[in-house]
Amino acid sequence: ADVEAFLDGILPLQLARDDVAGATVSVVKDGKLLFAKGYGYADVENKKPVVADKTLFRPGSISKLFIWTAVMQLVEQGKLDLNKDINAYLDFKIPDAFGTPITLTHILTHTPGFEEQIKDLFTSNQESPNLENYVKTHIPRRIFPAGTVPAYSNYGTAIAGYIVQRVSKQDVNEYLKEHIFDPLEMNSSTFVQPLPEELAENMSKGYLLASGEPQSFEIVNAFPAGSLSSTATDMAKFMIAHLNNGQYGDAQILKPETAKLMHSRLFALDDGANAMAHGFYEESRNGKRIIGHGGDTIQFHSDSHLVLDSDVGFFVSYNSAGRGQASSRTMLWEA
Repeated sequence: ADVEAFLDGILPLQLARDDVAGATVSVVKDGKLLFAKGYGYADVENKKPVVADKTLFRPGSISKLFIWTAVMQLVEQGKLDLNKDINAYLDFKIPDAFGTPITLTHILTHTPGFEEQIKDLFTSNQESPNLENYVKTHIPRRIFPAGTVPAYSNYGTAIAGYIVQRVSKQDVNEYLKEHIFDPLEMNSSTFVQPLPEELAENMSKGYLLASGEPQSFEIVNAFPAGSLSSTATDMAKFMIAHLNNGQYGDAQILKPETAKLMHSRLFALDDGANAMAHGFYEESRNGKRIIGHGGDTIQFHSDSHLVLDSDVGFFVSYNSAGRGQASSRTMLWEA
């Protein structure tokens, strides 16, 4: 009741003030769904409301956490080595630079040294993108020695997805479904683009402004780095699994020791600074160690946070860019 009163006091105000159509939220605590609710509209023109356990949103780069989970599954099976040159897993070559090879540890911590590229990250072409073609034709320049400078890389995650695909000998979208979505009963989640017909009818429209026209479904070329579509309640299941060290109900998507490793600090420029964990980024607030990830497409803006010591998880996604000067998701989380 307290969580609902708190969010009911903030979210409708945010939507109205910032010209945002809708939002979806889930909160988990002690291995259970504590709260989930949709706010505003999934379709403004038809006044279709957001429903937390039905309406799909695009969590953007929170998608990366699923790729990292897949990587860690293959690590615990002995099929991947976090400290091996990634060229060993590829059928093409990332060019040498600075005398240091790129490893999965570097990719997990955004320290492969790649420059970031926005060109061709999204496309309006409503056809399924080709991951192999993307990673082979969009190799970024290496501008830092690997393992020295954190520099966000969507390409790095796309490469990790391609490695999962090659090592598992399974299409990466199918791998994620079979090894993460199905065990967690995330039945309204997919990385497939465009959406399968059975999920498309529940997809929220995306907007720049709620008062403007809905935009077309965003196709992420650098998938699976940002291509997830999911509901708030499905995202809650993923949060519960990580808070419970890989377990959700009878399903175990990671061994406890692997999950704990994944949540641990892996790279920081200073011991006193927040670090990158194994794909999660670390934050601290009110004396709590928190891990999570944000996600932005052009239309959708999302956040996921895990307060490990308190066994609390929080997810929010907005379906419009809005006209706010500051990020709605950040302001909500800080509040």
